[in-house]
Amino acid sequence: MARTIRFHETGGPEVLRIEDLPVRAPGPGEVRIRVDAIGLNRAEVNFRRGTYLEQPVLPAGLGSEAAGEVLEIGPDVVRWQPGDLVCVVPAFSQNDYPVYAEEAVVPAAALLARPPGMDAVTGAAVWMPNVAVYGMTQEIVRVRPGDHVVVTAAANSIGLAAVQVLRHLGALPIATVTTDGGRDTLLAAGAAAVLVDDGSDLAPALRGATGGAGADLVLDAVGGPRVAELVRACARGGTVIVHGGLSGEPTPLPGGRYAPVWMRRYTVFEITGDPAALRRAEHFVRAGLASGALTPSVDRIFDLDDVAAAHTYVDSPDRAPGKPVLRVSPTSR
Repeated sequence: MARTIRFHETGGPEVLRIEDLPVRAPGPGEVRIRVDAIGLNRAEVNFRRGTYLEQPVLPAGLGSEAAGEVLEIGPDVVRWQPGDLVCVVPAFSQNDYPVYAEEAVVPAAALLARPPGMDAVTGAAVWMPNVAVYGMTQEIVRVRPGDHVVVTAAANSIGLAAVQVLRHLGALPIATVTTDGGRDTLLAAGAAAVLVDDGSDLAPALRGATGGAGADLVLDAVGGPRVAELVRACARGGTVIVHGGLSGEPTPLPGGRYAPVWMRRYTVFEITGDPAALRRAEHFVRAGLASGALTPSVDRIFDLDDVAAAHTYVDSPDRAPGKPVLRVSPTSR
């Protein structure tokens, strides 16, 4: 039996329950792991609410990012052995392989070896943000040195990772935040400018931050009708990648005369679901960690019993840059 977080109805953090459930043996291509730490994302908050890309199958578990140790391997698994310290990257449905638990069964293809010397809490925070940003800046668009790149709603783990990755690539990151709280952290990470989004038209301020040239790329976590402002902030031929939906509103094409700007949706599954792309992402992140260009940032640590408070914090507009983590075992490696 393993303590497992589930919910039997959609709603607020109060619907989350801790239950003792059996853990099945891994099947072909699967492994069973001891979960030591869990990376927290807004995807789980939206899944719990019933507002995510897919609907939960109730009663539902949740979570897709974790660090721990391999306990058992299923048939056909050749890369991993019991005792291996691993990280789980989002590459599957939360309905199929939830990781908010003391033990979980996950696909072997969703595992990466934990970097040597890295503890479980940091291991749960390092991969998803950096892999997501790698995909946008190297697989979808190839960012060039000197490019102006806007990162919206940057006071979170992906925003902070984006600033670090972009600086590593020689680009000029311009971050937006809703409060002044994360400004110093983002500037220290290498942001060329940090603008507070007060709800007014972003286009003039963003164009000003680029010296009038316009943005070459926008990494937008918000979506909704204000994407039109981001399009107007772009240089001719620029790209707007919408990778989140914090606005909760549909993202239409800008009205009127459409600017010569590329727009596309993006999810991290485009990388984690492609073995070749994930291999490239893994090497990129490991090289950045080894050189010091990329530094994992754990924002706040919650214990498993405090999962409701953790979800409240993840959804708070006052959260700091970095990754909130749910610690399953205080003595985890």
